[in-house]
Amino acid sequence: MPVTYTALTTLMGEPAAQALGDALEGLDVAPTGVGVFEVEDGSGLWEVGGYFTDSPDGVALDLLAAVHGAKSFVISEVPETDWVAHVRRELSPVEAGRFFVYGSHDADKVPQQECVPLLIEASMAFGTGHHGTTLGCLLALEDLLAEGVEAQNVADIGCGTAVLAMAAASVWDRPVLASDIDPLAVEVAQTNAKANGLGDKICCIEAAGFDHPDLINAAPFDLVFANILKGPLIALAPNMARNIARGGTAILSGLLVEQSEEIEAIYQVNGFEVSQKRHIGEWSSLRLRRI
Repeated sequence: MPVTYTALTTLMGEPAAQALGDALEGLDVAPTGVGVFEVEDGSGLWEVGGYFTDSPDGVALDLLAAVHGAKSFVISEVPETDWVAHVRRELSPVEAGRFFVYGSHDADKVPQQECVPLLIEASMAFGTGHHGTTLGCLLALEDLLAEGVEAQNVADIGCGTAVLAMAAASVWDRPVLASDIDPLAVEVAQTNAKANGLGDKICCIEAAGFDHPDLINAAPFDLVFANILKGPLIALAPNMARNIARGGTAILSGLLVEQSEEIEAIYQVNGFEVSQKRHIGEWSSLRLRRI
C-alpha cells in the first residue's frame, strides 16, 4: 500500500516556527505541504510539520532543525487511508436530548419517534456532534428548551458544519445567522443547511467574530453559540457583551476543562454570569447569562 511521510518537530516562538516552515519548502525533496501551528493556545510552543510523498532527507532536516533551534524532526510513515470510509465506520450517530446527528450512511438509524434529525456528512467531520465540545453545546441547548426558553434572534459564531445553527433553526423555526472565519467552513455550512431543508433558515457568512454588517445589523442577539477556542473566546468577550441582549445567553465551548475557570472570570468581568457548566471528557462547555 502506498505511503506518505510526515516530519514533525517543535520549537518555541511563532517567528522561529514560521521561518522553519518557510525553510522546509525550500528542501530539494520538497514537502507537498507544510503545517505551522501552536500546540496549545497561549503556550508559546509551536509544531512544524512537513508532508512528503517521497522519503525525506533526514540529514537536511537535522540541519534545518539545528539552524532554527528546533528539536530533531521525527519522521514517520503514514499508510494511505480512505478517510471518508474510515470516518463513516468510526462515527456512529450521536443523540443529545432530542437531537440526532447522523451521516447519510446511517439514515436508516434515525428514530421513528419524535426527534430533531441533523444530517452531517462524514466528509465534513469537523463539528459532527461526536466531539465533547459540540455535544456539550447541543446538550446546553436541550437544557434551555427544557426550561421553556424560546430564542428569537440566534447567531452561531465559528459555526463549522453549522450543526448548532441548524439545531436552533429546527426547534424554533426561524432564521439563524451562522458565521465562520474559514471560507471552506462557510461553504460546508451552506451545503449542510440545504441538505437538512434549512437553506432558507440558515444565513451563512464569512466573518471574524461579529465583524460583518449582517451580524452588526441583527444584534442584539438573545442566544449566541461560540464553539471555538480559548484564545478567540477571550478576544471575543467584549464584543459578545455588546452583541447579546441583557438576559440573553452565550453558549461557549472549545475549552479544555482546566481552561474553563479563566473563561468564566473573563466573561464575568464583561457582564456575564455562569448559568451552567458541563464537562465531557477533557472538554468543557459553559452557558452564560448576560446581566
